[in-house]
Amino acid sequence: MSSIDRSQSVGGTRTYEVRTYGCQMNVHDSERLAGLLEDAGYVRAPEGSDGEADVVVFNTCAVRENADNKLYGNLGHLAPKKAARPGMQIAVGGCLAQKDRDTIVKKAPWVDVVFGTHNIGKLPVLLERARVQEEAQVEIAESLEAFPSTLPTRRESAYAAWVSISVGCNNTCTFCIVPALRGKEKDRRPGDILAEIEALVAEGVSEITLLGQNVNAYGSDIGDREAFSKLLRACGKIEGLERVRFTSPHPRDFTDDVIAAMAETPNVMPQLHMPLQSGSDPILKAMRRSYRQERFLGIIEKVRAAIPHAAISTDIIVGFPGETEEDFEQTLHVVREARFAQAFTFQYSKRPGTPAAEMDGQIPKKVVQERYERLVALQEEISWEENKKQVGRTLELMVAEGEGRKDDTTHRLSGRAPDNRLVHFTKPDQEVRPGDVVTVEITYAAPHHLLAEGPVLAVRRTRAGDAWGKRTAEKASKASQPTGVLLGLPKIGVPEPLPMAASGCGCD
Repeated sequence: MSSIDRSQSVGGTRTYEVRTYGCQMNVHDSERLAGLLEDAGYVRAPEGSDGEADVVVFNTCAVRENADNKLYGNLGHLAPKKAARPGMQIAVGGCLAQKDRDTIVKKAPWVDVVFGTHNIGKLPVLLERARVQEEAQVEIAESLEAFPSTLPTRRESAYAAWVSISVGCNNTCTFCIVPALRGKEKDRRPGDILAEIEALVAEGVSEITLLGQNVNAYGSDIGDREAFSKLLRACGKIEGLERVRFTSPHPRDFTDDVIAAMAETPNVMPQLHMPLQSGSDPILKAMRRSYRQERFLGIIEKVRAAIPHAAISTDIIVGFPGETEEDFEQTLHVVREARFAQAFTFQYSKRPGTPAAEMDGQIPKKVVQERYERLVALQEEISWEENKKQVGRTLELMVAEGEGRKDDTTHRLSGRAPDNRLVHFTKPDQEVRPGDVVTVEITYAAPHHLLAEGPVLAVRRTRAGDAWGKRTAEKASKASQPTGVLLGLPKIGVPEPLPMAASGCGCD
């Protein structure tokens, strides 16, 4: 069967592929895009189809270094495939589409659809219009047409889910273009959020992650400064919801009522991703980060006092314009004081459209690289020391799928501790499904993971595991049906580790 044949399915059913770049907001948007396409009758292309689907959608990021070059390189790779298959369509959405608009079809005239961050719900209509009119459709809305959570969704996990509580951002960080692309913050009504969570729990989901560009500013749009802490406490009353996480907060808006809600709500996990960006007060001012070193360390101290076992992670930018060696030493000082479980570190690079790109004092690449290596070495040492403190502890893990790259060869399974640390554990004799909960004792620590090499102490089968089993059985049943349709099977498992996903934009 040729590559053209493989991408086409019996009965005219068209296949799709969504390629996602950037932050957790884009990951969640891609679930919406997949849901919209499946609601319109498309089926997911097989894994590894590499552009052989009938519709390929790029959900782009505008803040990654060389994001535009990477997009046009990928579009160029698809050009000959599209030329050989007249029915194939290519769509580009997300932040880069919102920013570049008409530029995309000028540079890549074989693109069929360009849509923005505010009108992802239009994708199926735009694809059909492009097909009928035989010309590119460029439609960029200037404001949000519908809150994303009102759109169909193809959830990547049977037992863990993102739930958007707001979109947009009211901050003006000089290194970040996201507010210009996603607009001012717009909050969902608390009742709508809780209704979505309850519906997810009824389907078997046991872990949710509250999602927003600046999640703890929730309430500014509806006039309630304590709305986020109230939302956390309300999540604690939902029966069957075992784990609640959120990403990403901003130190400016992180108030004592939120810390109290985290400490006093049992299903809110002892994990916090708190972006630092820099430990230097002058650099924080240049970044327009409306807090200073003392305020940041004060938050960390309060969180540790209220939640002693909390794992705290962060984002740090090295080499921001004007950063001196003294400024960088202040960042190292905060890292030593805060003792982050994990830090996502970035070398500053110019982002077109941001004020920082035009600032004086751009740091030479060699200097940035040297500082970056020193920071990474320090954080690796601290991460390892903090992980060693976990040895001997007994932890409950939610079993995951796809998080342990060596699980098949080591005969282990992997799961996430309440504080989101990754733990690889010995596979028990009895069946354990993703979404189930196991109790283990930690025996070994590495900088980025823990091991539980002894026998599993307890296994608790859960409704989340049942949901995973049901979805797996349904996939197998569909795959065995003699329809000739090659269905793309979803990747089951928890969303990517939250700080990793959240750190892409550097906008928190």
